[in-house]
Amino acid sequence: MAGPGLFDDCSLPDTFCEVAGRRSDPEVQRLFLRRLARQSRTVLDRRKARTEEEMYNLGITFTLYFGEETVDRVLPFDVIPRPITARDWSALERGVVQRITALNAFLHDIYHDRNILKDGVVPADLILENPYYLEEMVGVTPPGGVYTHICGTDMIRDADGSFLVLEDNCRTPSGVSYVIENRHLMMRSFPDLMENARVRPVSDYGLRLREKLAECAPAQVQDPSIVLLTPGVFNSAYFEHVFLAREMGVPLVEGRDLFVDENDEVFMRTVCGPEPVHVIYRRIDDAFLDPEVFREDSALGVAGLMRAMKAGKLAIANAPGTGVADDKAVYAYMPDIIRYYLSEEPVVSNVKTYVCRRPEECAYVLDHLDELVVKPVGESGGYGIVVGPKATRAEREAIGKAVKRNPANYIAQPMISLSTAPTLTREGVAPRHVDLRPFAVTGKDTFVLPGGLTRVAMKKGSIIVNSSQGGGSKDTWVLS
Repeated sequence: MAGPGLFDDCSLPDTFCEVAGRRSDPEVQRLFLRRLARQSRTVLDRRKARTEEEMYNLGITFTLYFGEETVDRVLPFDVIPRPITARDWSALERGVVQRITALNAFLHDIYHDRNILKDGVVPADLILENPYYLEEMVGVTPPGGVYTHICGTDMIRDADGSFLVLEDNCRTPSGVSYVIENRHLMMRSFPDLMENARVRPVSDYGLRLREKLAECAPAQVQDPSIVLLTPGVFNSAYFEHVFLAREMGVPLVEGRDLFVDENDEVFMRTVCGPEPVHVIYRRIDDAFLDPEVFREDSALGVAGLMRAMKAGKLAIANAPGTGVADDKAVYAYMPDIIRYYLSEEPVVSNVKTYVCRRPEECAYVLDHLDELVVKPVGESGGYGIVVGPKATRAEREAIGKAVKRNPANYIAQPMISLSTAPTLTREGVAPRHVDLRPFAVTGKDTFVLPGGLTRVAMKKGSIIVNSSQGGGSKDTWVLS
């Protein structure tokens, strides 16, 4: 369908629409309700097919695991961008910076004085018995004092159009490569739409990331050497590892390419002999990082990395042990964590969260399974989530039994009416639910990439946006 009617049927009742909800913004009017609305369905379909073919040819894929089988798939890409106004972005950016500042203060505290635990703001057992809390990090301060250098904060909008934080990703957040490649696809496939579009750029992320990592190098190093450590070609995010190493202009290495000498210094094996390494952006889990300290059978890591970091001769991004901060039960305490360390109210609020380790909240969850979204605290990728209002009776009974068996492993949240964005489907342009993952990198200060990864639930009625569950992505336009 051509003309102004392109977005006529793109809103759902009691749901915020990312385009119609910001209709009064002049840039939304100019770029979406006028310029994009002139595109015909035929043109959109043709350009969408072109972008998907280009993504496949470029190897922009992710890997799904089915038992012993692996399948590489192109992440579904929607050619209708998601706009964020300058005013909305300003508040969101301040909220992300505030949150990461508090997270780094929290991580330093729990690995040193533990004041927040002593004061009872966060339950001590929630932290000290957490599987992601590493005793090996107690008393260790990473170079620059930064624990979570790269963070992806998942956000949603409610029915009123207010942003809410859904969860923090402080370990090895993925997806930023799609943010940049999505923009490049739009620039190549929609040059007419992008012309004179006052959209903030994202292509300098690699340079910003390298700059912030260099700021966290050991203090005595003047010109730090940085590498990206990957588990290898069979990892589901390997495309992103290659992409980021290229964008930063640093070597992509595997564990076998590095070694630690008797002076606790790290070196990279090259054809010209060993070269020093001062910063490692690692994309492997804590358990596989250093076989001297963690899993002895790990062939992915490098023996001695923890020694080098403790000796102050190496920065690891993100630091080992940061996973405790993105535990979904710890997330529930983030407003209190912000108040404790910063003496500020959260700029962006949490979603109301019931922590099942609290008996009275667990009882409420069990009595309201048909109204709540239940999540295991340690899972990611959308796995293990039960959406009560959409689940079958058998599914609700099964999750109820699981919660009763191990309440500390679960949280629950009310089902939020996620915002929607116009999305090109087989039936035409229709509303689909979206979230947002802004990416932030921290060195001496924090830089937030303007926009982030907009994930879209491609299935009608679904609120699960994860790529592993059939979700896709959009280009995110922060309007100047």
